[in-house]
Amino acid sequence: MSKIALITGATSGIGEACAHVFAQQGYDLILLARREDRLAKIAHHFDAKYAIKIRSVVADVRDKINLSAVLEDLQTEWKNVDVLINNAGLSRGLEPINEGNTDNWDAMIDTNVKGLLYTTKIVSNWMVKNKNGHIVNIGSIAGKEVYPNGNVYCASKHAVDALNKAMRIDLLPHGIKVTGIHPGAVETEFSIVRFDGDEEKAKKVYDGFEPLIADDIADAIWYAVSRPKHVNINDMVIMPTAQASGTMIKRN
Repeated sequence: MSKIALITGATSGIGEACAHVFAQQGYDLILLARREDRLAKIAHHFDAKYAIKIRSVVADVRDKINLSAVLEDLQTEWKNVDVLINNAGLSRGLEPINEGNTDNWDAMIDTNVKGLLYTTKIVSNWMVKNKNGHIVNIGSIAGKEVYPNGNVYCASKHAVDALNKAMRIDLLPHGIKVTGIHPGAVETEFSIVRFDGDEEKAKKVYDGFEPLIADDIADAIWYAVSRPKHVNINDMVIMPTAQASGTMIKRN
């Protein structure tokens, strides 16, 4: 019987890269994302490329009522999730706290923290029932340190870091693994979203050095998930060689 991975934010970046890695390893996939058109294209591509089963779930992790409805509506066999990758997340704005946009704050907290919690609440109960599972939460170097104008985004990722530890304790009696993955600079849609679609400004973030790419993080996630049953990778911080901290980057 094939294993199942549920990936949130599956239509781009790290989520899409994880989907490819787990499909290559023979996992059936539940791909969850907001963008229905892109989700349909990706599902079609995967269906043609890999000999696996795919379920596409159109949902916004911030909407707990709809999220619960669409996940609980899955057929029973799809609830035997072995791996949950809580990847959906974003950053918006880069202003000091006194100039922050509260709508951006809500978007980050609702997605990065509450959305992760809503998804985990549902899927962890399936895992408890099955006495099996591995939860991978995508954090950030911003969850390990705080940098100028990162205020609310850093706070949201610090919350993810705390939740990794809390989940590990709470789910210990059920044998469920929990891993935190904390990337540094990864070139994905992340910066485009942070700068409200300004691609020129987003590109400058990665000028003069080689950042990580989504495949690097997906590879690390697969490493963590593929360890023997008695081994859990609690925490992994992954940086480009050119990056020493959230703000220290060697540029050419």
